[in-house]
Amino acid sequence: METPQLSSLYQQLILEHYKHPRNKGEVEDATAEIHMRNPTCGDEVKLQLRVEDGAVVEVGFTGQGCSISQASVSMMTQKLRGASVDDALELAAKFTRLMHGDDEVARDRSLGDLRALAGVAKFPVRVKCALLGFDALQEALKSDPSAVERARS
Repeated sequence: METPQLSSLYQQLILEHYKHPRNKGEVEDATAEIHMRNPTCGDEVKLQLRVEDGAVVEVGFTGQGCSISQASVSMMTQKLRGASVDDALELAAKFTRLMHGDDEVARDRSLGDLRALAGVAKFPVRVKCALLGFDALQEALKSDPSAVERARS
């Protein structure tokens, strides 16, 4: 069980990413791009990636929505820059498990700031908000199959 101070710290981190999103903007010469919308609440994200030699060399997003969706995608983009395509897909899989209440993943320090969103798993309506950017990531990489193919060759 979290202490109130830790919960407050996590809330501050989420609000910080919401108010001052990282990597917000367009990516020049993007190799993958996807626009996704959460039909339940209307949150939106357009994610752009430039993948070279099997690694994410540039990532950016635009969008609008609640603090959870926008903070989640901001935190995600921080973890993606320089990551291999396989690592990016693994990050998406881990975060999805986190949002479904996997306690083992919640202790995984490799998630960094994303662990601040672990409490969202207790609110099923908000899980889709937190996963919006990660769903976009997976769809964007599918739209650039050569990125996945190159990463595995």
